[in-house]
This record gives sequence, C-alpha cells and structure tokens, in this order.
Amino acid sequence: MKKEVLYVDGYNMIGAWPELVRLKRQDKMADARDYLLHELSNYAKYEGIEINIVFDAQFVPGLTKRYEKYEVAVIFTSEGETADSYIEKAVGEENLLITHVQVATSDLAEQWIIFQRGATRKSANELYKDIKSTKKKITIDSAVYRMQNKSRNSPLKDEDKKRLEQLYGKLIDERFDEKNHL
Repeated sequence: MKKEVLYVDGYNMIGAWPELVRLKRQDKMADARDYLLHELSNYAKYEGIEINIVFDAQFVPGLTKRYEKYEVAVIFTSEGETADSYIEKAVGEENLLITHVQVATSDLAEQWIIFQRGATRKSANELYKDIKSTKKKITIDSAVYRMQNKSRNSPLKDEDKKRLEQLYGKLIDERFDEKNHL
C-alpha cells in the first residue's frame, strides 16, 4: 500500500473555508491557521495520511521555518518563495512509486502543474467536505465505542462480576433442573 501524503496550500484554504474566512475578516490570521491545523490533524489521524501545510512567507523576511504542530508538518516558505513553488518542488521529489501525493489547492494553474508532476489534486471545497465527512465518522465511531464499552464504567469490581455471573449460572441450572423434574 502506498504512503499517502497531502500538501495543503494553507492560505488558499483560509480564503475558501467559511469558518476560516470569518476569522480572516476579523484579522485573526493566527487563529485561522491554528483552526486549520487542528482540523487537518484530526483528518490526518483518522484517515491515516501525512499532511504538510504550506504557508507563503514570501513577503515576510526571515520567517522561513518548518515545525510540527498537532502532528502536522507546518512550513513557512522562504523569502521570495511562494507556497505554490514550494509544493511543486516537493511533489517532484516525493511522488514516487511508494508514495501517493495529493495537493489541496483551488489555484487552477497550480492544479495543472501538479497533474504534470504525477500527483492528484483536491480543491479547497473538496477537502472541506472530506473533513466534514470525517468528523461525522469520528462522532459515529465514538458513540459506537462508548456504547460497546458501557461495562467499562461499571461500579462493580471484576471479582464481584464473576460471582454474579456464577450465581446467575446456578440459578439457570436450578431452574432447568426444576423443569426437568416436573
């Protein structure tokens, strides 16, 4: 099975997702980036993919950096470098026989370049819908898990449970014997 890698054009998502657009309009870019990272982290863990989110830093001298947050790789490009050019280069290096690279961007020119490099693309809207769908799956799985493990919250100790099960077994046996003797 191929390793799944998703590159996300961060500011492209911030300009497209309703919650992020709202934060951007309130001049809360740091909050928008953090919210995006949080959503992508949950998505990555549940779907079993590696995510690299790239933010343009071309107009911010000296900001180049790469770090992990919520187990998502966060990359701020170097001065003079766009997120698009960084992603194009990374796709060329990572799109191997053992790796499937996908890029989330709504930039049509970028999408064509990604196709030429052998990767697949996902629009900002498609990724948004996928994340919403994954959140629903997580909610359902959590509810099912809680329902299956209700006994985990039982106030009975294991030894008490065993004694009750034995007692129940004896009662069933006695009832069976009574029915057979009549």
